[in-house]
Amino acid sequence: QGQEKLSCNPKKENGTHVVLCELGNPMKAGARITVDMELSVSGLEHMGDAITFHLQLRSKNSPSPSHGSVTVTVPVEAEAEMELRGNSLPATMVLPTSWHRVQGSRRLEDHGIRVEHVYELHNKGPGTVSGVTLSLAVPHLLGQHVLLYLLELGTEGGMNCSQHPALNPAQV
Repeated sequence: QGQEKLSCNPKKENGTHVVLCELGNPMKAGARITVDMELSVSGLEHMGDAITFHLQLRSKNSPSPSHGSVTVTVPVEAEAEMELRGNSLPATMVLPTSWHRVQGSRRLEDHGIRVEHVYELHNKGPGTVSGVTLSLAVPHLLGQHVLLYLLELGTEGGMNCSQHPALNPAQV
């Protein structure tokens, strides 16, 4: 008829987390009860594709207790929103029309103006992520002409990086 909050107590039995809820005592014969439970489970990152709950109804008072049980499997889906941010320093640059690259030079200024491109990959959550791959294609040639001379590639924050084979070919 009405709604009541259940008194539930978490326990650990044989390495399994158990939650015991008292539904009522004494309970009249033939009573029907509907229970809605909301469980908050943490640490699901390493649980795999699903988590299984074993639900069992036990009566302490019955001479021949019935132990109805049911198994409920709930799929685990991680949710995380990734965001890629990028900047170029300087934001704009203009080469004079008379400027030409000096072939064979090992001086950086003879190859053009230094531009640094910085990319940041952010996890906006709510879940954690691992094993993320970011592929970044940088056009360095325009036909047979050097468009961008790729000097170096660096990372921060424990990321691994595979470098392009055309990185700093003149060893500037």
